[in-house]
Amino acid sequence: MDSTVDLDAFSSRVERPDDTARQEAGERWAATGLPRGGLGQLQELSGWLAGVQGRCPVQPVEQPAVVLFAGDHGIARLGVSALPQDATARRVRAVLDGAAPVNVLARRFGARVRVVDMAVDADEDAFPAEVVRHRVRRGSGRIDVEDALTAAEAEQAFRAGMAVADEEADSGTDLVVLGDLGVGSTTVAAVLVGALCGTDAAAVTGRGSGIDDRVWMVKCAAVRDSLRRARPVLGDQLALLAATGGADFAAVTGFLLQSAVRRTPVLLDGVVSAACALVAQRVAFRAPEWWRAGQATGEPALAKAYDRLTLEPLQDQGITVGEGTGALMALPLVQAAAAALAELPVADVPAADRPADGPGWAESAT
Repeated sequence: MDSTVDLDAFSSRVERPDDTARQEAGERWAATGLPRGGLGQLQELSGWLAGVQGRCPVQPVEQPAVVLFAGDHGIARLGVSALPQDATARRVRAVLDGAAPVNVLARRFGARVRVVDMAVDADEDAFPAEVVRHRVRRGSGRIDVEDALTAAEAEQAFRAGMAVADEEADSGTDLVVLGDLGVGSTTVAAVLVGALCGTDAAAVTGRGSGIDDRVWMVKCAAVRDSLRRARPVLGDQLALLAATGGADFAAVTGFLLQSAVRRTPVLLDGVVSAACALVAQRVAFRAPEWWRAGQATGEPALAKAYDRLTLEPLQDQGITVGEGTGALMALPLVQAAAAALAELPVADVPAADRPADGPGWAESAT
């Protein structure tokens, strides 16, 4: 039996969100009698929710989940991060112990937190079996001089991400906040974004974990050398993830695509999830309609990725810690959008009597 992932199939399997429901959301806003665009971002988000849920009024977002894919990266051995190489395992343990910032916010906002170890450089028995059951390998190759993964490992990780998306959909998760844990991950993300957007290393290399100028120059050189290895395989998304990605990146890409197939909306957290979204967009052009950009982080690669994906960040709180924390701060905004659309009273307001200022209602709900 041929086990090769058929990426071409995603193009037909990923459908657009329901345009009829989205239009109905615009009509419902019009019937509230409020000024057009008066609730700003809440209207756009509620229209998106109506489309991804395929109904209007929308249902409340009551079973959100934060899903964090974890992995270490060989490029970190060059010292491209302010964090030590063993920090990933410690951060995973903090999340599992409920002691990380994402845990505090998740408890406040009613979200479940899940960690998926794809390639953490730690013994498998360091974490619970449920966390490591999808693990592909321990760490990854140094992408400036060697492949991150073998072709088989890239496919295995991609399939693992698909499986996690199915598990979340089957469990009733109605919104995913997608994050990552991994030292060196912003360097890998910069390579993917630079390759897919056709930019040079300096244009996509950011400060990541808070590095100084000297380390930034080291990181920029690593991105430059890795870009040379990425460009020859741009036409093959799995080969690109194997050459200059990692097991966590391959898994996130598979997760995003399968979540779109399963009609599960996703909030992207930072440059790692955005880089994977760019790869996924190459596979299925409709897939970005199922995602929203949870936040801006100041990373130049993130801004370029959002521009290519035509996504506007919902907020900019200056949160750079990763772990899905920044995007999680957008969850109450999404929940508020759902509540406002569903609960505000409506009346049969004649078209001639609807407010005339601001953008059209249909536009504000798309």
